Order: sequence, then structure tokens, then C-alpha cells
Amino acid sequence: MSETPPNTLQYRFDGPEEAPVLILGPSLGTTWHMWDRQIPELTRQWRVFRFDLPGHGGAPAYPASSVADLAARLLATLDGLGVQRFGYAGCALGGAVGIELALRHPERLASLALIAASPRFGTADEFRQRGVVVRTNGLDPIARSAPDRWFTGGFAAAQPAITEWAVQMVRTTDPGCYIAACEALASFDVRPELGSIGVPTLVLVGSEDQVTGPAEARTLVAGVPDARLAVVPGASHLVPVEQPAAVTDLLVRHFSTAWQPGFETATGHTVLPAAAAPAPAVVPPQPAPVAEIAPPAAAPEAQGRPDPYDTGIKVRREVLGDAHVDGVLARADAFSGEYQEFVTRYAWGEVWDRPGLDRRTRSCVALTALVAGGHLEDLASHTRAALRNGLTPDEIKEVLLQAAVYCGVPAANSAFRVAQQVVREETTPPE
Repeated sequence: MSETPPNTLQYRFDGPEEAPVLILGPSLGTTWHMWDRQIPELTRQWRVFRFDLPGHGGAPAYPASSVADLAARLLATLDGLGVQRFGYAGCALGGAVGIELALRHPERLASLALIAASPRFGTADEFRQRGVVVRTNGLDPIARSAPDRWFTGGFAAAQPAITEWAVQMVRTTDPGCYIAACEALASFDVRPELGSIGVPTLVLVGSEDQVTGPAEARTLVAGVPDARLAVVPGASHLVPVEQPAAVTDLLVRHFSTAWQPGFETATGHTVLPAAAAPAPAVVPPQPAPVAEIAPPAAAPEAQGRPDPYDTGIKVRREVLGDAHVDGVLARADAFSGEYQEFVTRYAWGEVWDRPGLDRRTRSCVALTALVAGGHLEDLASHTRAALRNGLTPDEIKEVLLQAAVYCGVPAANSAFRVAQQVVREETTPPE
């Protein structure tokens, strides 16, 4: 067990001290206990390191803003313990951390297993709305729906104790850290970079996973040069819990046969080795085709000052959501297209990206200005944006009350009708 400074993670070790280190990374809403049934077998060969995400499992509630932030905290924790090289297996968000490590710190990674993972998890809009629901209603609605996302119906019905454990695990997570993790997943998209992963990789997925299922797994296999696919039948998203024996067996076989040795040169620089012969294929419990590998896309060279359009379209999507922006751009034509570029470049790339105000404050200003101008269509989209930027429904109500004083009651009447409808739509928990 550990005491946890803000830049590190809560962790525990199991297994012999002299053994190579194998790290197990958890999914969003879970704790290191999701791996309990893998520990007896894995500790026969490895010193197993497990960690909790911030605010999960009683860990200190220091929200992490991105997957890169989580990976940096993990490395800071390992550096403090003197662990330089390790194998890594991660589930869902834990898998995203593994991908980040493989892309940015390949010299630390000996082998990789990605479980219920994806190079992009759903859509940014889905995760940002989940954050809105948690901010408004707390974690209870998400906790109650967790078994439906994580387990097959038959398993949930046959294992009521595990089902209740899952609900309580989510319910006791810090809401602010859960929301930050949703934001981290919303901004995670490494699809163009998969070809740069150079470590032996097992991609493991449950055949019934409706969150990140076999299609996402095959995307990973198609993009990662040295990847093998294993599909576990009869399992959903939290496959290490639902099918522990199958997952344990696959992890043991993968890490026993595909552990890339460390390397160094006389110059002291870290250099990736030449491509080795492919590791022996893992025989999946259920045969599955391996998709054709696509070459990685070449990154464009940056020249001069970045075009504010690139920043603007990113900020516009983060604030208003992909669905809204996609709809606006789809409706643009030869007459309005240049205007949309103007708005993206200067309103979003220049003004909204300025550091002088945070996005919560900018949303307050935008709502007030839209009420004053009577721009109700834009008020609806900016009410959604305000919720995603961190304002609560009560705070939006206060903004509109303030606007009523200075902009007039008739303007506020219309604004309250629009905002009320948007708040209902955005904060109603999913069925």
C-alpha cells in the first residue's frame, strides 16, 4: 500500500520482489480489486503492481485531466520505486494508459495487453454528457447502470454479489475524478498513431462487449504492427471479472512468450531495437480473423504560426459537441462555408482559446449576451456547452436571473423556456 502525493497514484504490490514487474491497470469506475482473481496465478512469475485511478477505491481525489496525465503519474510512481521496465495489461481506460505508454515511452515497456480497449472510446459527446449527468445527479444513476454495461445478463443474474460489488464500487468513486476521467476519454484519439507501437501486444475482448467490442479490438489489431487478437466467448466489457480463468490463461501465455528484453547503446541514448521475429501467436478461445495492417499516417510538418482554424475546430467541438459542429458544417455550402471558417478561426481559435478567462466564465458571458440579443437558437447550443464546461443547472439559473435584471423580463422568459428544455434533456440519466 502507499501514501499518495498529487503527482502519483495509489498502488500495491503482490508477488516475489525479485520477479519482473507486471502492471495491471483498471477500468473507469473500478478499483484494483477487479484483478483479484488473476493475482494467485500471475504472482507465480511476476511481481504484480496494481494501481487505483484518482478518487477510486479511496485514492486521494486529485483529478487527472487526460490519459497522458494518468500515464505521467504512473511513471512518476514507478520512478519513485525504482521500477524502470515492466509489462503492462490494462482494461478500458487502463488500456488507454497502456497505449499512451507504448506511444510516448516505449523504452519502459516490455510487453502490452489491451483489454476491452479502443484507440478512441465512443464519441467525445457521449463522455462529456456522462460528465454532465454525474455533475447534476451524482454517481448513483451511473452506478446502477454499470452492471448492464459491464456484464452479460446471465452473469449479472447468476452473480448478485458481484453485481452489487460493481454498483458500490462506482457509487463510492469521487464524482469530480470520475468526470475528469470522462473528459480524458473524450479527448483520447490515437487512431493515426497505432502504427508507431513497437511492443508485442495482445488485444483481448469479450465477444458480448457492447462498449468496446470486437470491432474496436480489430481496429487495434489492424493498426498495431505486432498485435494478436483473442476473443473470450460469453463475456462482456469487464471480462477479467466475468471470465477470470480465460483472461488469466491468456495473460500468462502472452507475457511468458512476448516479453521484449531491455536494450541500451554505448552512447547512453535509448534506441528502439530492430524488429524482432513475431512472438508466437496466442491461440484465442474463439477463432477470429486478424485484419490487414495499415501503414501509419505521416504527420504533417508544422511551419510557422499554427493556423487558428486548427485550434478553433478543436475548441468548437470540445465546447459545443461533435454532433452540433458536424451538423453546422454539413449544412454549410458555397455561400456560407467561408463564414463558418471565419467563425471557427476567429471566434473559437482566437477568442475562446485565450487564456484570460476559463471556459466556465466564458459560458456565463456567452449566455448573458445571447439573452440580451434574443438569440434563442444559439442559447440552446450554448446552454449545452455551459453544462459541458462545468456549470451546474443551478448556476445557469443564476446567470439567467442576473440577465433578467439587466436584459429584461421578456428576454428572460424566452431564455428560461429554452434553457429548461436543454437542461432536462442533458441531465436526465440514461435508462
